Amino acid sequence: MKKDTKVQKNSKVSEAKAKTLSIAMVTVCAALYAFIGRLTDLSITGPGGVAFWPAVVIPAVFSTLFGPWVGGAGAAIGIFIRDMLFHGDALLSLSAGVTANFIGFFILGYIARSTLNWEKVIVSAVIGSMIVIIGLLMPTVLLPIESQAYFNFKLSSSEITLLFVATVVLSLLIIAVFSKLWPSWRNYAVGSVMGLSAGSTIIAVVVWAYSQIFFGPAAYFRQPIPCSLIPVIFVWTFATEIPFIVILGPPIIKACYKAFPFLKPQGERKVI
Repeated sequence: MKKDTKVQKNSKVSEAKAKTLSIAMVTVCAALYAFIGRLTDLSITGPGGVAFWPAVVIPAVFSTLFGPWVGGAGAAIGIFIRDMLFHGDALLSLSAGVTANFIGFFILGYIARSTLNWEKVIVSAVIGSMIVIIGLLMPTVLLPIESQAYFNFKLSSSEITLLFVATVVLSLLIIAVFSKLWPSWRNYAVGSVMGLSAGSTIIAVVVWAYSQIFFGPAAYFRQPIPCSLIPVIFVWTFATEIPFIVILGPPIIKACYKAFPFLKPQGERKVI
């Protein structure tokens, strides 16, 4: 009886320490994401006013090291702080940036820390790609509006479609290359592609929808964004962020595992 009580007590202490560590890491992730993000965005904005954002590697690392809740929450809080310092539109940040960052990095961390069932992953990737393609391209197909004179983009509907499909093919290629050359990082690669695809989709659709309602001389959007720019916003977000996640993420995570071996989630991986 005493032994069981001692085990339960030690278990509660371990859980309390884990929760404390998680809260601390959420705070650190959020602070680094907001500060380094604002420092490295170079004040560059693409279609839809979406920033150039190398700092995405920060929550990607935290999601992999400390779990999806830490990475997702840290990214959500960090992007909100950054947005308040940059444009100050809380509703836009909460609807687009916070939501996209939390869901995207939660997915990344969950998959990166799981043992993949490849049959399910392949089927999910194909179905997910089709849903994203149809969802983002449907407005352009139904309403083929030229995106001229908006953020200096002058692309026809066919060019936008080709650009978007090329990005989807690139994402699948990234998974294939990592699976072949660096099999130990394939979970991270799959999580990165799926998480960033989800986040980019949310940003593209929500930013477009938001601009249809809140626009004007004093607003962040001076005019509504044409629907033909939805896939362009997706491509910009995904294409400018995925290189930092897949190139910088693994060496940083590997260095952390080497310095702090307890961070490696051995025996904790879930089969999905």
